[in-house]
Amino acid sequence: MRIGVIMRRQSAASATPMTEAIAQLAAGGATVELLHPNERPIDLSRVRVEHDLYVLKEKSDLTLSFAAALHAAGATILNSFPVSLRLRDKVLTCKVLQAAGVPTPATYVASHVAQLVPLLAAGPLVIKPYRGSQGVGVRVFHDPAELSAFSPPPEPILAQRYHRPEGRDRKIYVIGDEIFGVKRIWPPQTVADKLGEPFEVEPELAEIARCCGDAFGIDLYGVDIVISGGRPYVVDASSFPGFKGVPDAGGRLARYLRAAAERAARGEPVVPAACGDSAFKLVLHLLSTTPAAPAELDRIRRLLDERQGRARA
Repeated sequence: MRIGVIMRRQSAASATPMTEAIAQLAAGGATVELLHPNERPIDLSRVRVEHDLYVLKEKSDLTLSFAAALHAAGATILNSFPVSLRLRDKVLTCKVLQAAGVPTPATYVASHVAQLVPLLAAGPLVIKPYRGSQGVGVRVFHDPAELSAFSPPPEPILAQRYHRPEGRDRKIYVIGDEIFGVKRIWPPQTVADKLGEPFEVEPELAEIARCCGDAFGIDLYGVDIVISGGRPYVVDASSFPGFKGVPDAGGRLARYLRAAAERAARGEPVVPAACGDSAFKLVLHLLSTTPAAPAELDRIRRLLDERQGRARA
């Protein structure tokens, strides 16, 4: 069994859940190759499938392009290149989640900050890089003058209504059938802040998290939730996060990845069918330039009604 892991090179001293998983996979007999596309030029004519499974851990523009080339060559990638690309784009991520009935803050897209200033009359806004990660570049604005003077990242500019959290943010991690919660301070200042405090995920938050995974057809991901005014809001979702604070995260990832690689080697889907036939497909119809057939539109309406009903329950 051969597994290729697309990730940035880690120092020997920096153990992470992913490096622990790699060590356990190798100890169990799997052939694991670390792929670092940023370290040398890639000859696209020589990109071919050489592993049963590719794990797309790093999602930079370069690694996503490399994953695209592998995808075009027929590689099996976890999470898949199309899903990883969509989750990298926070505008599209929010649209997919909204279509699935997931509770999110009011979200706006603009070409320059002047268009957003009038929205402050209804309350503060959070400005985010539309392709950001790990909270880098996220800012909260209350004052019109401060927002007007802000030099944002390249457009489109993504803004969400700010809801002051009640306590710490909730990070929800899903690894296959398992779900974990970690309370974290944002922004983190220390290592302890980054690890956070584990908590038992309430049924409502577990349902919301599962709905997010169903929307994209995946079962390995993370969701950020804030509780404000007694209501949960999903403010971000990510493909293959760091899983910091999850008990035995390395072991759990190793077992998940081994099972996925075994399915891939047998020519089976790496994500169980229950996740693969998901709201993600209906959103692809909604966003597609190809009109859906009447029967497909009827199914989309039924699924949307079902998702929104579950979110309101």
